[in-house]
Amino acid sequence: MAENGRIAGVLGGMGPDATVDFMAKVISLTPANKDQDHVHMIVDHNPTVPNRQAAILGDGEDPGPELAAMAARLEAAGADFLVISCNTAYVFKDAVIDATSIPLISIVDVTVEAAVASGAKAVGVLATDGCLQAGVYQEALGKANIEAVLPSDEESAEFMTLAHRIKAGFQGEQVSSNMAALAASQVGRGAQAIIAGCTEIPLVLRDSMVKVPLISSTDVLARRTVALARCEAPLPAK
Repeated sequence: MAENGRIAGVLGGMGPDATVDFMAKVISLTPANKDQDHVHMIVDHNPTVPNRQAAILGDGEDPGPELAAMAARLEAAGADFLVISCNTAYVFKDAVIDATSIPLISIVDVTVEAAVASGAKAVGVLATDGCLQAGVYQEALGKANIEAVLPSDEESAEFMTLAHRIKAGFQGEQVSSNMAALAASQVGRGAQAIIAGCTEIPLVLRDSMVKVPLISSTDVLARRTVALARCEAPLPAK
């Protein structure tokens, strides 16, 4: 453990902008008066991890071994716990867990905890098609007795188009407007809150653009990272 707290190991690069956004939010959420007050993060920023969507959908290389190697490097470098700043990569959590002896914090579980705290009984899920097919959010919301409001096939296709555009650096007004429209559609079908279950979403979608609470998985994971690193919350069991 670091002298003034725990060291966070970040599996990043999926995508690069989303990882930088996560790190920036950890910094902004940390009460600090000097450099030494900030969270010690060790980041493996690895955009070469095989495509998670393709692997889940059965048409791509398994990213598990690369994620496991990243996790092992972070533990060897001194990390006390791990986070993955990508929802879809979290689907391959078992590879990370099996490769390390330190806890992995679930981006899905902490986000659903925030959904429970919002009081919403039906929650829209904006996420990649791979993440949705894996069912990680549907399962976690179901255990919390919250209805998952999911996109239609056409909306999922539109979401993937937007996600690819965001990754390619197109993060302007049109992409933001189209993402907000997807959220509005879920609200129209009864969603009382929206989970931004892809870390690209906060790059273009802001709270003010959604009529119900927007639960950003990036923000929630960043808050938990700060709390754990500052020893304000106990580490979960491995």
